[in-house]
Amino acid sequence: MTYLIIRLATLGNVAMTVPVVASLSRRYPNDKFIIASKKKLGAMFRSMPNVEFREVDNHLGWRGVWEIYKAWRDEIDAVIDLQRLPRTLVFGALMRLSGKQVTRVHYGRIRKHLITALGLGLKPLPTEFERYQDAFRRAGLETDNEFTALPVNKEAAKVVQKRFGKKDGRWIGLAPFAKSRSNMLPYRVTKDIIEMLTKDEQTHVFLFGAGEIECEMLRQWSSVFPRTKSVAGSLKLEEELELMRQLDVMICMDSANQHLSSLVGLRAISIWCATHPMIGFQGWKQRSEDIVQRHDLRCRPCSCHGTNHCRYGNFACRQIEAETIVQQI
Repeated sequence: MTYLIIRLATLGNVAMTVPVVASLSRRYPNDKFIIASKKKLGAMFRSMPNVEFREVDNHLGWRGVWEIYKAWRDEIDAVIDLQRLPRTLVFGALMRLSGKQVTRVHYGRIRKHLITALGLGLKPLPTEFERYQDAFRRAGLETDNEFTALPVNKEAAKVVQKRFGKKDGRWIGLAPFAKSRSNMLPYRVTKDIIEMLTKDEQTHVFLFGAGEIECEMLRQWSSVFPRTKSVAGSLKLEEELELMRQLDVMICMDSANQHLSSLVGLRAISIWCATHPMIGFQGWKQRSEDIVQRHDLRCRPCSCHGTNHCRYGNFACRQIEAETIVQQI
């Protein structure tokens, strides 16, 4: 059978599908799985022999939905919708009218909203991985939790070694940015972390990020602190993954880099500000003891994915000292 798996965005969410899809690829070698997602994310699936990646614009219009339906309907036997947007719901309805099996993920958005908006207590919710596995189970596909890391991409590894040389001392990754203000440490704290780490002459810090403003800021920081390199915007995704494979640890926010670290078996110290790992976004097989967060704030979590506003105006959840994080390292 040929299965179409739809997960358009975001980078972190698509990365979270990899351990589950890898399990499907291994358990069902005679079936074909087509991943429909946004451009440049295919590197995470290239090592899976029966998985095909197809680029789909995340801002695909209704006409585009119709065109894709006409182009793909004859080769697809079943659809698993892990995105659950109006466009993907319409696409699934069209496929169902054509006699195809369609399964959609259950995200539990109402329960998440009640927790973050009304503060109805915090009990662990199913992880995103468990929600994906449930969707595949309802589609008749069983998965397991055996994934540990993607295989080494030899070509990308050569690029990394040529650019950064043979590993010497400790290599620490730092990904200080996130899409929302509530998910980031203050810049002062981030710079303090870099300064404290680079006091050790055996420690090299690699700064990860994306976006024009982020890249420029990280470039400036790398020019100020010794043994600090910014790789923001300068590596392909597969090369970033191979660099991460060489690191001793990744320091990151509740962001995509936590999930990318999981894909190469890298231990990540993740910092959670307004969000909370109990909502279900902790990285694959990442350790709970590596999570840094404030337990003394009753207003947390106030968001599932982050926000640029604070109901109290002080963003107290971001007030985590650099010493706390360095001590965790």
